[in-house]
Amino acid sequence: MVHIGNDWDEILKDTFQTESYLKLRAFLANEYRTRTIYPDMHNIFNALKLTSFQDCKVVILGQDPYHGPNQAHGLSFSVQEGVQPPPSLLNIFKELKDDVGIPEPKSGNLTCWAKQGVLMLNTVLTVREHQPNSHKGMGWEQVTDDVIAALDKKSTPVVFLLWGANARNKAKIVTNPIHIRLEAPHPSPLSAYNGFFGCRHFSKANQALIASGQVPIDWTIR
Repeated sequence: MVHIGNDWDEILKDTFQTESYLKLRAFLANEYRTRTIYPDMHNIFNALKLTSFQDCKVVILGQDPYHGPNQAHGLSFSVQEGVQPPPSLLNIFKELKDDVGIPEPKSGNLTCWAKQGVLMLNTVLTVREHQPNSHKGMGWEQVTDDVIAALDKKSTPVVFLLWGANARNKAKIVTNPIHIRLEAPHPSPLSAYNGFFGCRHFSKANQALIASGQVPIDWTIR
């Protein structure tokens, strides 16, 4: 079954034994066998592997993985090293520069954020090639609901950055008043000008972390 390799294994052990997840697992086994699915099956849980429950202090929640070749590697909005950043990621870089003055990086790999405690999670963790939202409604939503519900129980404040309708639908799970929810439209070219640009979520997240006595995120991409 699933082995993440940190405290998420214990936290999600019941999730991975539910009938819903077992159905999802069977569906995915067939999908990976008969179609081109992203990310690689070994990278599906990279977000949880790189950011433990204990270390998580920011969540960037997206929709589902990139659906083009060699892009997705299990972190929301991030692409593998050497891959041209997609339009949504370029818009994130634009907001990053406008908000905190970080120039557009050469790499679209956001692993450096994950290693600082930024959980780079999608609401759905797999997708068919060139078919966005193709695995929506197949069972991933319950898994990611359980991740967010667990984080809602944390005794230290977590900043949730909810980008796009799918992510914002998860806001209702965050009920603990110590946490901070920041919502914006998806950074895709279709919606970025409707409120993603100018949302200043990067600086607002760091202000919230500092206010709660936590170390802010270095948003520089290395």
